[in-house]
Amino acid sequence: MKIEKVRETCDEIIGVVGSFFVGERLLLNKVLAAAIANGHILFEDNPGLGKTLLAKAFAKVTGCSWGRVQFTPDLMPTDIVGTKVWRMNTSEFTLEKGPVFTNILLADEINRSPPKVQSALLECMEERQVTIEGETLPLDAPFFVMATQNPIELEGTYPLPEAQMDRFLLRLSTGYVSSLEKETEILMRRVSWKRDDPIELIEPVTSNEIFKDLQVTVENDIYIDPEILRYISKIVRNTRESPLVDIGSSPRGGLSLLKVSRANAALHGRDYVIPDDVKTFATEVLAHRIILKMEYALGEKVRPEQIIDDIVKEIEPPRDITRR
Repeated sequence: MKIEKVRETCDEIIGVVGSFFVGERLLLNKVLAAAIANGHILFEDNPGLGKTLLAKAFAKVTGCSWGRVQFTPDLMPTDIVGTKVWRMNTSEFTLEKGPVFTNILLADEINRSPPKVQSALLECMEERQVTIEGETLPLDAPFFVMATQNPIELEGTYPLPEAQMDRFLLRLSTGYVSSLEKETEILMRRVSWKRDDPIELIEPVTSNEIFKDLQVTVENDIYIDPEILRYISKIVRNTRESPLVDIGSSPRGGLSLLKVSRANAALHGRDYVIPDDVKTFATEVLAHRIILKMEYALGEKVRPEQIIDDIVKEIEPPRDITRR
């Protein structure tokens, strides 16, 4: 796919989503960049800010198949990945696939299920495959998870394991709308929809094949200069050297920053990465991958986001980046 066509398609996707979700354009750009980078997204914010609506709108507008799992304390791993069922009429076991066999999985309130249920997603999020009773089944491409969680309500919730947090390409916060006009716009749209959930009104912009073409273009046709790779490596390594951090970002953090930087370049109609692509996503990619030392984590004396922001400010970005 031509890079200009990628930009036009991305603009169209964001335009449709923006006509249903009232929020900042930068947030929508980040969601789409993560999706075409074939990465998973964790929406984390206070209740009632449209996290689920945003995830559902993006899933519907892509034209890909999508399914939703409402995570609850009584959910079982087989409710997500599926299981084999004995059929009396054929005297054999048959596979009953779970909702994970889709292109886009919406994992709503993911932290309301215990760790054994959350761990059912580890294999499919990293390897795009599922193992059921010894049989390994590949998942259809594209496959990525859009999960939501409420960080302020602790009763009846379970913190996500670090291994699972590391598999999310981005952790995003939708935040409150920035003006009275936008607050009023939310109400006006609800009146015009005549329903609480407008997802049925959304028409797909792309198809499964077109969306895969977007991902292939990002993977193969976006040039990244070796100096940009070195810049990303410096940022990731500095998270491990910070005196405030107990455990820094894994190498997967650097790979994630590489992927989403390419996607952001394509989204803006460029076939090469610049330092601003890296800066735009550094916090959302790396903040959830570091663990603060206990004395700083208690009472939230220091926030991971501030540490990443400071690291990015300290490191001199490369200049005179050449195109391929």
